[in-house]
Amino acid sequence: MFNIADTLRQWCREARPFALATVIDVRGSAPKPPGTALAVDEDGNVVGNVSGGCVEAAVYDLCQRLLTVGGFPARARFGYSDDDGFAVGLTCGGEIEVLVQRVDPCAEPHLGAALEDIAEGRATAVARVVEGPEHFLGRTLSVPGDEGPYHGTLDGGPADEAVAARARALLRAGRTARVEVGGDADSCPQPLTVLVHAHASRPRLLIFGAVDFAAALSRAGRFLGYHVTVCDARPVFATRARFPDADEVVTDWPHRYLQRTEVDARTAICTLTHDTRFDLPLLQLALTLPVGYVGAMGSRRTHEDRVRRLRRTAMPEERLTRLRSPIGLDLGALTPEETAISIVAEIIAHTHDATGLPLSQRTGPIHRAVHRTTDGTPEKEPRPWIPAGAFHAED
Repeated sequence: MFNIADTLRQWCREARPFALATVIDVRGSAPKPPGTALAVDEDGNVVGNVSGGCVEAAVYDLCQRLLTVGGFPARARFGYSDDDGFAVGLTCGGEIEVLVQRVDPCAEPHLGAALEDIAEGRATAVARVVEGPEHFLGRTLSVPGDEGPYHGTLDGGPADEAVAARARALLRAGRTARVEVGGDADSCPQPLTVLVHAHASRPRLLIFGAVDFAAALSRAGRFLGYHVTVCDARPVFATRARFPDADEVVTDWPHRYLQRTEVDARTAICTLTHDTRFDLPLLQLALTLPVGYVGAMGSRRTHEDRVRRLRRTAMPEERLTRLRSPIGLDLGALTPEETAISIVAEIIAHTHDATGLPLSQRTGPIHRAVHRTTDGTPEKEPRPWIPAGAFHAED
């Protein structure tokens, strides 16, 4: 839903009813993840997509019918049929399930308020019932990220509290996911499946070392939606003019800045300095923090020397294994821009627990299902990791 948040916010401001089609389940190589949405207003205007073009016309017709005829929210599944190549379906071979419902902004003012929060960059979640008794389908809660009260209702009782707690956990993880609630006397007699759309604050990319590689990496990081910080202890290099794509440029010793700034499991830390005065105290701290990625630039010789020095500080081996160095995937990168792509490619692969191999060398679905724990964090299966590193002149 948040892929069309700007338009939905405007329709809510205008109290304009609309039909909302949301991807609620994905199997195989489906092109769009759960939470992606398409909406149609009463004038036939359409925004968004649910499949990249394969089934949009059929979903549009479902939305039009619901707006014209009315009725309860309905689920529809689209897949590929070898028996009928002309049937509406996904040519990629996957399957998606879509929930189509009519939304009246006047009846659900909390939805418009949640969309306003998103426009202002505030963390918020919208939880929507996607499976359960017919009269529950499509009901929503909006849950702010500041621990404030939630709005809306599912059952007006224990299910609301249970879903709000799960939504806050997903917000902390920055994840959109399905959760199961109910089916017991302590929460809700009716088992419900709820899709939680989580709009968290932007994940952070902390770049240490005000070098040319940092300028290119800050551009790539911003393009991917990171809040980018460039930090260096040398004020002559750490300037806004040299890093116009960074959200902030900080003049401070790297380890000292890292001590006082906020990080979480989505944070990526990259040190590009090649200088042990900066690298060692920074990495000693970074490898103890609950961040998602820690990478260090340098040749294999530089990396081996760096690891020896870290071992002398009595750093446990399990922490050292978290260090990605030489940084990046093996793309044969030479220029700062190519190296930036290799670094963000490794960050993406590490975030999604992927191999980094060419898809042509892999078998099975392109888009793997990610199973999640009860708090919304990924339940990762062990996968082979391909040793990788961007090429640098000193290798």
